[in-house]
Amino acid sequence: MKYFFVFAHPENEHSFQKSLLDHAIAELRAAGHDVRVSDLYAMEFEPVASRKDFKTRRFPDRLQYDREQKFAVQNKDLPSDVAAELDNLFWCDVLVMQFPLYWFSMPAIMKGWVDRVFLNSLAYGAGMRFETGGFKGKRAMVCTSTGGFDTMFSADGLLGDMHAALWHIQHGMLHYTGFEVLPPFVAWAPVRVGDEQCLEYHSNYSKRLLDAATTKLLDFHNTADFGSDFKMRESITPKTIGHGRVPE
Repeated sequence: MKYFFVFAHPENEHSFQKSLLDHAIAELRAAGHDVRVSDLYAMEFEPVASRKDFKTRRFPDRLQYDREQKFAVQNKDLPSDVAAELDNLFWCDVLVMQFPLYWFSMPAIMKGWVDRVFLNSLAYGAGMRFETGGFKGKRAMVCTSTGGFDTMFSADGLLGDMHAALWHIQHGMLHYTGFEVLPPFVAWAPVRVGDEQCLEYHSNYSKRLLDAATTKLLDFHNTADFGSDFKMRESITPKTIGHGRVPE
């Protein structure tokens, strides 16, 4: 299989996250898999979506970023860094987004990567979303690490359910653009648990990645579960942390 890691950590060489990444890559390659990595901080990837991304504009008077993305795709006029990331995305079987949890989300540089690389008319748009998204047929997984313990991120924990924290990524970015989403891998409080537990994280992460083709996917709703008014059909039972019924 072909794995593409998008990695974001400001300490490139001496962090737990970097050691986790390096161990996983070594294990995957040893098992005969192909691996590509975009280390966003090391690349000094430009995270700011701006008018600089477009040499020519469909709407020169006011920037409509998503519509200009579509225009750039149509004219084969993408920024070189975006085109390179798209090549990796369409090459891979499995996308892994790996980062430390910042404010219940990803570091800004990775959010900027999504903003600039998940292009209108390639990743989504023109009828492409969820089961028809541009990356359908591929799998994706979030790997993150926290400063807090797992009990803090439980449904009844101080910080709430981790799946709620990752909802906007797993549902709003990955599932929305067609990926089949694997359960996240979370390394809980690596700076607090000691070397033995960190080595266990290394081993468990590699196993999760090696099993990516057969691991049970997260279950999301698709468009057939919603009516023409975009509301969930009465016959459908909400099954995700982001969906429910509005009380009458």
